[in-house]
Amino acid sequence: MKSRQIGSCLDEATRLLSDAGIVGARKEARLLMGHWLNRDPAQLFGPQDEEVGAPESFFDLVNRRVSREPLSHLVGRREFWSLEFEVSDNVLDPRPDSEVLIETGLSHWPNQLDSFSVLDLGTGSGCLLLSLLKNRPYAIGVGVDVSGAALEIARRNAARIVPDGRAQFLKADWGSSISQPFDLVVVNPPYIPSDRISELDAEVANFEPLLALDGGFDGLDAYRRIAQDLARLTTSTGMILLEIGSGQSEQVTSILEKSGLVVECIKNDLAGRNRCLVAHN
Repeated sequence: MKSRQIGSCLDEATRLLSDAGIVGARKEARLLMGHWLNRDPAQLFGPQDEEVGAPESFFDLVNRRVSREPLSHLVGRREFWSLEFEVSDNVLDPRPDSEVLIETGLSHWPNQLDSFSVLDLGTGSGCLLLSLLKNRPYAIGVGVDVSGAALEIARRNAARIVPDGRAQFLKADWGSSISQPFDLVVVNPPYIPSDRISELDAEVANFEPLLALDGGFDGLDAYRRIAQDLARLTTSTGMILLEIGSGQSEQVTSILEKSGLVVECIKNDLAGRNRCLVAHN
């Protein structure tokens, strides 16, 4: 393909994305162009008369987005708690819904000088652990995941966001390899019932790791696995923050209480849905 003006490429990309039902097509076209050119997308407002060569590689990205590959995977990053995290199809995309866990944890330790330890089970990209540690410079933590590929991404995120060694990572099956208790345990487990995976948006069902989505026949398998270890993994004065799915608050509460834990309250996400279950020993 011959060289083309950036503006012309953006116009065609916007049309293709809009025809595919992508909301905010022009914005996404600029984000993809900015990624392709390694430029700030803010530079792509207004007339763009500059010619670029080999635009077919840009349209390869556009066509992948038309096929519903997540924008975050195409550009390799996703914002969470005002921080930028590397992501891929090996980790669950950080979502604003999960920020209530960060808000709840930080409100329990409101002072910048507070010192506490964090255990993040199923850390994925490391977004929960690293957001907490970034905002509390005297806190330390461990992120655990069974996926080696996810841990590689988490370690790279840590090297940028918390480069002082306060975040460590361990490959393990939930808390089975952890012996010491922590002041704060955060978990965003898979909680989608197996037969509901296919009903999710194509961007999620087809491109995000099944390991981070599939919660078993009723979506509660991970909670049952985790609950038996949470008491010993949490200090006597510690806090447990569990992300839960829609309609799961009563069932997860019952699972935790059967393991001897006390459910303190349930916090809502930005959309007003039950999202963060707060518990302790």
